[in-house]
Amino acid sequence: MIIIPDLKSFSPAPWGEPEKLTQLYHKTARQWGIYIIELTIGKNDAGQRLDRFIAKALPVLSAGQIQKSIRTKNIKLNGKRAQYDARLLENDVVAVYLPDSLLTPPSPDDAWRLIKNPQLDVLYEDANILLIDKKPGVAVQPDKNETVNTVSSRLKAYLFRKGEWSPEDENTFAPALCNRIDRNTAGIVIAAKNAEALRIINAKIKAREIKKRYLLIIHGAMVPPDGKLRHYLLKDTDNNLVRVLKAPAPGALEAVTLYHTLQTRGALSLVECELITGRTHQIRAQFAFCGCPLLGDGKYGRESSNRPYGQFTQALLSYSVTFDFSTPADSLSYLDQKTFSLGTEEFMAGFYTMSDKRVPTAPHEKQS
Repeated sequence: MIIIPDLKSFSPAPWGEPEKLTQLYHKTARQWGIYIIELTIGKNDAGQRLDRFIAKALPVLSAGQIQKSIRTKNIKLNGKRAQYDARLLENDVVAVYLPDSLLTPPSPDDAWRLIKNPQLDVLYEDANILLIDKKPGVAVQPDKNETVNTVSSRLKAYLFRKGEWSPEDENTFAPALCNRIDRNTAGIVIAAKNAEALRIINAKIKAREIKKRYLLIIHGAMVPPDGKLRHYLLKDTDNNLVRVLKAPAPGALEAVTLYHTLQTRGALSLVECELITGRTHQIRAQFAFCGCPLLGDGKYGRESSNRPYGQFTQALLSYSVTFDFSTPADSLSYLDQKTFSLGTEEFMAGFYTMSDKRVPTAPHEKQS
């Protein structure tokens, strides 16, 4: 018995909205847990190779799945077995047999399958790593609020579409991010394309052989204008923040930040930082503790101070990464002494615009 399913129950389907699915597919039927999709080739699709046509029509399928499905006759051309490079003719009928599992909502780890056209701003890319320019407002990893539109999911979809990675060809590895920045922080995120690169980059970060520099706008001015901040951060998981301590305490992690004041104008200062350690909310928490919270930071600063500027996300940019290896880097040794930087013109312009505003000044208390 063949049952024609309700296409709306599949929304959001991996290949698009139900209305588009209805227009694209001649017939969809279900039999013994297998969905049968028949696609009739039109004039605009004629001349394409079978495997390439399937990749476009059903992006939920990896290149490996398509090849295997053609080989095992789960993809047929005019009811018969076909070669992957068969050229399609107008009015040909391609039948694809899909298991139920491909039509169920994906887990957070598989959310990337829902991204048909991944938007990824790439600062640098080679065979081993990517440096991604993350925009503010985009989460780096899936969380309770977002599973699809994350840098991690976009990375997997990007490499999958390029044919550089397929989960069906791997036992456990998936492209991964090597560092994280907050959702509303902009800047460089390092990603590894293979297991060896991931191992090396993680080791270099732990050994502090990768230097990360930030630009930030703070309320007030640091005293002294240049220096080193050394504190101990204790996570408060329930409230998603950290407490800053002056002395070591059980569970607290040391946080060290070098800073240099570039300019103070009005009630704001432009500061450059280099992270020696990389703790959660390190920069935001430390500067707030010193009485100079970041402009726009509602978690560690004050909304009343940010409101006159119209800035409600932290003014923080991870703008530069330097690979400074003091130990062997094996296959990534070519990166040694290389620096990659984002343009800072827009961020600097924002500082001048904000600092020109005449707003009432209120002192920010230094925490004890």
